[in-house]
Amino acid sequence: MTRTDLPALTVGWIGTGHMGGALAGRIGRAGMDLTVWNRTRSKAEPLMKVGAKVADHPSELADRDVVFTMVSTSADLEQVIGQLLSDPERSPRMIVDCSTVSTEASARVRAVAEERGAAFLASPVSGNGKVVAAGMLSLVCSGPQEAFDEVAPVLDLLGRHVTYVGDGEKARLVKICHNILLGVVAQNLAEITVLAEKGGVSRAALLDFINNSVMGSVFSKYKSPAYVNLDFTPTFTPVLLRKDLDLGLRAADELGVPMPVTSAAREPVQAAIAQGRTTEDFAVLLELQARASGLELVSEDVAVDDGLGAADEGH
Repeated sequence: MTRTDLPALTVGWIGTGHMGGALAGRIGRAGMDLTVWNRTRSKAEPLMKVGAKVADHPSELADRDVVFTMVSTSADLEQVIGQLLSDPERSPRMIVDCSTVSTEASARVRAVAEERGAAFLASPVSGNGKVVAAGMLSLVCSGPQEAFDEVAPVLDLLGRHVTYVGDGEKARLVKICHNILLGVVAQNLAEITVLAEKGGVSRAALLDFINNSVMGSVFSKYKSPAYVNLDFTPTFTPVLLRKDLDLGLRAADELGVPMPVTSAAREPVQAAIAQGRTTEDFAVLLELQARASGLELVSEDVAVDDGLGAADEGH
């Protein structure tokens, strides 16, 4: 639904994969002037249904007021920003990166953007495509306060909450901390689920109790269907989780912070990758834990509420 209270900003979006496409769609449905680009054009074309124009090269977005990026790796980010700014005569006023990348790559991109007169905001996100569809995504943002204040109404379109944490790359560290917690909780949830099942308790029953206790969370709820019914359709792979755990452990080394639990949680993620479970969801940690415990899992084939409700097509 078109919004009438949004700033008159022209928006570009680079990276329309599973997450990027869902996020850009929210901007398009709000009625903003949106142009998108993706390396594989066919993944960007569905956004034409919500009013977006599709560019043939990132440099075509350089005349936009603000350009968002959502890519997989630090190298991808540096490459697309280089392409976006390849015309020395044109650059967007603001660039907002929603990817999870290293602080070093982010700082390099920030320096390049600022040299061209573009304010750079790091704004990584928490959630997956289903969370985006439910309107429950959260974002953390760092960079120039003035740029954040101007683009905040557009960030508000993307989810339910945006936290500004200061200048520079602070948002990158916050997102890395977030994903460390994700990995630790996922492994521990796998361990207790297997423990309960070996003691005769169904996974559905255990998770129903956890989700309705003080220990329940949005995360434990929306992963419950995967754990109960063994649906490992990828939302976030073990490879991506290992990348973030490694980023966190590197930051911990640099800052002199011991991280024994994080180090332990990395091992089963690495084991999943070593066993070839690289394209499935990181919920495969449950299956690895079960096998290590002498338990063969079968789907419980029951309906489980993921806590996300119906898709929120507006804002």
